[in-house]
Amino acid sequence: MFFFDFGIKDFIDILLVALLLYYTYKLMKASGSINVFTGILVFVLLWLVVSQVLEMKLLGSIFDQLVRVGVIALIVLFQEDIRRFLLTLGSQRHIRRLVRFFAKDKQGDAKHEEIMPIVMACVSMGRQKVGALIVMERNMPLEEIIHTGEVINANINQRLIENIFFKNSPLHDGAMIISKGRICAAGCILPVSHNWDIPKELGLRHRSALGISQASDALAVIVSEETGSISVAYEGAFHLQLSAEELERLLAKER
Repeated sequence: MFFFDFGIKDFIDILLVALLLYYTYKLMKASGSINVFTGILVFVLLWLVVSQVLEMKLLGSIFDQLVRVGVIALIVLFQEDIRRFLLTLGSQRHIRRLVRFFAKDKQGDAKHEEIMPIVMACVSMGRQKVGALIVMERNMPLEEIIHTGEVINANINQRLIENIFFKNSPLHDGAMIISKGRICAAGCILPVSHNWDIPKELGLRHRSALGISQASDALAVIVSEETGSISVAYEGAFHLQLSAEELERLLAKER
């Protein structure tokens, strides 16, 4: 009888719940809170079994009260993750890509002018084995990170980037922040990722790059001081040992 009552609305309902759980899982995994997500999921399943299937009134009422309090506690505990999720949801990434598709001539030329100095600077620094960490702001503002460094507010220029990350420069150890087509700041301090899956050969720059990609939707470019290889971290994942063409293609796609 249940299958005869199953309609298109029920299918859409199940699909939306599955998508919600999937994106929540991705968010928690990127922020290193996957164990918390698993615990919450187990608790919700127990609550549904006790209150809906077994219909235990006393235990069910206790679970109901815990759920009401738990929602508030989760909002307080994961306010930064929830903020990031809502900002990502409100960024309308696919819509912006559609707009860029119809108006890609002017915007494509402008983005090419922004990207190429970064690509050329990274290639040059890689050949000389000069370490660098460049963070490119996307939808989520990075004002708090910018305030940890020295404000520059300059046009994107290959020589300027190389001079900032020159080994004797006082700003070479920190991160450079690029926002709205300009170099906003340098020498900035980034949150460090404590993900245990990071390969041991990757150093602090890579951990910092992964950390900012987990805490925001920013894209971080890393030049290794030991090997000169170029990598990118975004959405909580690494793209390692990129060529100049791969770096340019990735930056053009994700910017």
